[in-house]
Parts: sequence; structure tokens; C-alpha cells
Amino acid sequence: MTATHSRLSAHLTGWTRAQWEAVADRLLDGLVPYATPGFAQYRLPGPASHSGPWSDGLEGFARSFLLAAFRIAGLDGRVGPALIERYATGLAAGTDPHHPEHWPPITDRAQPMVEAASIAVALHESRRWLWDHLDDGVRQRVCEWLGGFLGADVNDSNWRLFQVIAEEFLASVGAPHRRDEIDAGLARLEDWYRGGGWYTDGEGRKFDYYNAWALQLYPVLWERIAGPRADPAIVARHRERLREFLNVHQYFFGGDGAPVHQGRSLTYRFATTAPLWAGSLADANPLPPGRTRRLASGALKHFVERGVPDERGLLTLGWYRPFGPVTQRYSGPASPYWASKAFLGLLLPADHPVWTAPEEPAPVDTEDHCLALPAPGWLLHSTAADGIVRLVNHGSDRLPPPPATGDDSPHYARFAYSSATAPETPGPDNHIALLAKDGTPSPRGRIRPLGVQGRRAASAQDGGIETVSLVRGAWEVRVHRIGGPRDMPVREGGWAVADDGSPPDIHIGPARAVARRADGLTSALVGLYGWDGAEATVVRGVDTNAVGRHSATPVFQLPYAPPLLVTLVVLSADPHLSLTGADATVTADGNVEVRFPDGTLALSPTPTSAPAETR
Repeated sequence: MTATHSRLSAHLTGWTRAQWEAVADRLLDGLVPYATPGFAQYRLPGPASHSGPWSDGLEGFARSFLLAAFRIAGLDGRVGPALIERYATGLAAGTDPHHPEHWPPITDRAQPMVEAASIAVALHESRRWLWDHLDDGVRQRVCEWLGGFLGADVNDSNWRLFQVIAEEFLASVGAPHRRDEIDAGLARLEDWYRGGGWYTDGEGRKFDYYNAWALQLYPVLWERIAGPRADPAIVARHRERLREFLNVHQYFFGGDGAPVHQGRSLTYRFATTAPLWAGSLADANPLPPGRTRRLASGALKHFVERGVPDERGLLTLGWYRPFGPVTQRYSGPASPYWASKAFLGLLLPADHPVWTAPEEPAPVDTEDHCLALPAPGWLLHSTAADGIVRLVNHGSDRLPPPPATGDDSPHYARFAYSSATAPETPGPDNHIALLAKDGTPSPRGRIRPLGVQGRRAASAQDGGIETVSLVRGAWEVRVHRIGGPRDMPVREGGWAVADDGSPPDIHIGPARAVARRADGLTSALVGLYGWDGAEATVVRGVDTNAVGRHSATPVFQLPYAPPLLVTLVVLSADPHLSLTGADATVTADGNVEVRFPDGTLALSPTPTSAPAETR
């Protein structure tokens, strides 16, 4: 067997439906000790969300009910009476306002809106085995509770789809609902579409995995509930956008199955695979069935092999281990169970090609790739030699539209994210900043995209800094043009690499800083222009990174801010990748000619000029 074939075989998961069912059962069984006596709530250990323990208990029921429903329907109800009875009992208690475990009501902009959508989906998918056998009184109370959506004020984001889902379920059982609210929610989705399969999650530049586990997913779930009530033109439009999205989404998974670590709600982990299954359910998946399973199984297997769920069978608030900085104010102990969406594939029959076809390689398994994604303002470049996917960010900041302001988030404001790393929280990684007298770094602030095409992306940020990124293989060259005062220090950081076992090794030289993990994952900064005399360091961190306890970030710093800086930024696990031979020169017309270590030339014009050419 050749080295290439050996590497390729190692990337394929070998997982079948049996492994998925086993993980689902482990997750469901792990919750039982934390159920309230009437099974209406699951009170999991951990810090409460800003909504409080009452809402968090509902969240535990609703999100695990999704998983239970997929398991029940996937086996055509042959799961034994215990699982069905557990959730039937919980529905009866949770919707009884006189029961001590009753659920909080659905009120304006409140967390129960989110959980109501999960309950509605679960009720629909398990309808023949659960809803159809509930007492009339329980069904009436469920409808009354879901009816809290009628006329309610809903957050103007993916939450609009929660209302669509809940009210469509009410329509499906002949309960009061408002068709105008369903139509308005679907219409609002149109306002957020930016092309290429991408939605922004509300106004602003809010691009992340909510495209995967919400904005692309809920239209498919709505269609399944609505059936003949769904407008065929709307269904066709949603399916075409899902196809477009999946053509790109397949590139977001590393060779080891890890999704690119970017955006909020990352504690949902393998929920990133939900649209892959949704595409197959809706006949809107452009990928071969064997590749669909390889991508989905690769992601689930990646986390299982790294201790997810934990020894109790619980999903914790974190990425691998518990890690608070990947959470938001709305994150409670049961929030990670939105990962249940990953098990949507269990609704497909066991003889469906996604379960029976031989696994096929993912894009990262076979060759290097570079994708320009103009809608979110991203470049996505991956390397087959180490299976790493890197996202270069020149477009998503999750800030509200002007004139509103907001703070930088480490999961949106960095120049780059990857499938092998996580951002420091806080830290200097993948950021360039002017430093105040007290050392406070300037924020990136609102990202103003200046174009994405080919292997080039550019943007402007607060503080008068414009940056062009040029990529080739594992290499990225950043060309920074800095306006503003020259007497302020400037600092740039590379990738943060992290490990639970031991601190990464460091190597420092003139205009060079390197951090290397024990397994060979390497982060390097090399100064190509303007960094003469810079202080090169590696900043260490402890418990600041979701990937591992010990982290290290290569950093350059100058005592002043020159008008032009050019930096080679590298993240790679390929032991043969060169860090030498790169350079940058300024041409007579002020553009920058970059030579990558392999000799390839690229021209970086000023950010507002035409896209760079690579030759």
C-alpha cells in the first residue's frame, strides 16, 4: 500500500449506523439520573444560564426529546416502552400548570421559545408512537403551551424559525395558529440570504454554524411538518440553497473529523453535521452518500475519541473538556444537547445509501483546496498532508449594524480559525493591534470586507488597518497597511496551538517565532517585510484554550507602527513543510510582491484594488 493510500484509509471512519445508535443510547441513558420525578425536566450539573434553572430544566427535556424522537422513529417505534413512556410522562407533567415540574410559559423573547421548537419537531417525528397515544387532555395542554407563540414578540434572528416550526405543528394537529406569522417568519429568512447558500443570522454580518444547525435545517424540518401545506416554490428554493450550502459545508471538516472552530454555541459540537442528514432527508444533498456518512461519522467519532460524552454519559459545556469561554449567557447545563440534531440521520431507513454505501473520502482527504466564499467574506484553505482546514476571516464579526457597537468576540474577530486549533480567550492570536500606553490592544472591531476572490481576501478594521491575506497550501501571507499614529507599538500574533499533556515547545529567532506541539502541530510567524528589529516571543497560556490546557502563540512586536508589514503565518502538522524561502518586496507602484516558500509568486495590490493574481 502506498503512503497516500495508507493516509487515506486512516481518515475513513469505519463507523456504521450501529455506532450512531450506540452513542444515542448512551446519551439518553446518561440523562436519566438527572430527571425530575415526573420526567418533565432534566436538571443537569453545572452553572445555570441567564434564564435560570427552571428554563434550563425545560431545555434538558426539549433537546433530549429530539434525540429520543429520532431514535423512536428510526426504529419504527421498536425501542421498548420505557423511552416512549418517559417522554409521554414528561409532556403530561410539563404542560400541567398545577404540576410542580410544569414548564415556564412561552413569553416574549424568552428561552422557552427555543425549546418549544425542539418539542414540536420531536412530537412530529414521533407522532405515530407518542402524540397519537397521548390523552386528549395532555394534547390540549401541549397545544395551549405551544400557543404561547401566537402574537408573541420573537427575537429577529433564527428564532423566527422557532415560531414557524411551533405554529406549523399546531396547524398539523388542527390547533389554533396564525398562518400570517408562519409566512412572515419564512419571509424574514429571505431578507437574510446573502447568496451561495449563506444566511446572516439577523441583521449585520453574522456568519457561523447557525447556517448549519438552524437557518438551513429548520426549513427542512418545517417542510416535513407542513407537508402539502408547504408552498412548493418555497420548498424548492430552500432545497436549492441547501444544496449550495452543502457543496461548501463539506470543506469545513478536517481529516480527523473536527469541524472548523469558529462562531458561537460551539458546545453543540457535532450538530454541525445536521444539514448533511437534512439534505438526504429532503433529496437536496449534492454529495455522494458515502461521503455524507464519512463527514458526519468523522465528526461524531472525533469527539467520542476525545471524551465526549464524559464518563457519566453527559455532554458538558465545552469543546472536549468543560471550557466556559466557548459558552454564552444563554448557555445552560443542557444546552449542549442541541447536538441531538446530529442524529437526524437515524430517520433515514437502515437500507438507505447513506448507511449502506462504502465511505468515500472527504475533500480534505485527497488534495489541497482553496475556496473563496464572498458572502461571509472567507477564504477556506485545506491541506491533505495534515488534514487541517483553515478559515481566513475577512467578513464575519457578529456585531450589530451601525451605529450600534459591540465588543470583539474571540470566536469572530480573529483573522483565522481552523479544525485543529481554537482561539485564545483572551489572547493575541491571529490578530494585529496597536497598543495603548497601558498595553491594551486595539480591537479589530467592525470588519469592512474589501473583497474575496481566488486565493485572496481583504478587509479594513478599526484603528486604520487594512489587511490582505494571500494563501497557498498551509501558508498565509498577511499584508497590513497601517494608518494612524506611528508612535504606537504594533503587535501581531499567529496561531495558538494547545495540548492537555504538556506545554508546546518554542523556538525564537530574528523575525521568527515558532510553537510546536508534541505531535508536530506547528504554529509559526515569519516576518517578511517591516519587522526588522521586532521582538519575537511566544506567549504561553494555561486554561485559555478549548483544545488543551497548555497553549502557546507566536507573537511579533515593534515599538512603533510602520506603514506596511508583511507576515508569513503558518499552521501545519506536515513535517516537510518549509518555513524558509519566503520574501516580500514593494514594487514601484506600491504593491507588494510575495514569494511563498515553494517559489510561487503572488501580487498584493492595495486592499481596494483588483484581486491579487498568483502565478
